[in-house]
Amino acid sequence: MVDLVLIVIFSAVLVPLVEFTSGAGRIILGLIFILFSPGYSLIAALFPSKGSLGTVERLALSIGISIAIVPLIGLALNYTPLGIRLYPVLLSVLAFILIMVIIAWYRRSRLLPEERFQLNLRQNTESLRRSWLSQGKLDRILNIVLVVAITGTLITLAYVVANPKVGEKFTEFYILGAEGKADDYPQTVILGESAWVTVGLINREQESTTYEIEITIEGQTASALGPVSLEHDETHETRADFTPSETGENQKVEFNLYKNGSSEVYLSLHIWIDVPGSG
Repeated sequence: MVDLVLIVIFSAVLVPLVEFTSGAGRIILGLIFILFSPGYSLIAALFPSKGSLGTVERLALSIGISIAIVPLIGLALNYTPLGIRLYPVLLSVLAFILIMVIIAWYRRSRLLPEERFQLNLRQNTESLRRSWLSQGKLDRILNIVLVVAITGTLITLAYVVANPKVGEKFTEFYILGAEGKADDYPQTVILGESAWVTVGLINREQESTTYEIEITIEGQTASALGPVSLEHDETHETRADFTPSETGENQKVEFNLYKNGSSEVYLSLHIWIDVPGSG
């Protein structure tokens, strides 16, 4: 029952690797843990005898069933207080594997030694060779297609993990009123007096980005903020004061955002104010 022992060891070793490392070992064991171990342990529990499934079929089903089991575990966790987070998912999958391994161990132990499925490379290779020679042309073609499909899936997954797709690049740019909400903005400002809002930025550009903000009233520069440098996912909020220089109704106050020293406006927000005379 060496295969069951190896599955448990690989699965258990992944937990400290997730906590303390981020290298290739974590990725390789992670792929085995997610894409192979759950299905293999379930297949081992369902088919404990060596004659019930061929080696190729056992491997193929292990991958296919793993791809089905892990999302179902995540779906179940979504309806619990734990939620779909790293450690709840990791420990839940590990618990599933351990339970299936225990069942597989028990079922194999009830079989005669010569009937149990054993991980013996020499015997499995010889059995696979005899099976290949006894198959017809169509069966051989189907087995080749199955092996190619498994290999292609593993290569594709390895490539996706090694070259993760960069998410959408954008910046969240917003204005908050005096109560810290997206309303209650200044509406009437006496000539010569100042008004203010809170301007917020969240960098979603996937890289460090420098921002500047220009505040204009009716196209005339009233004040400027920045430069402010933010790392990806970093948030910055600051008070932005502006003072109108002439009276008039429905004056447009614009907040123009510039990125990385560019002279072109990247994003723009605005509010409207009335400016009566001081008297």
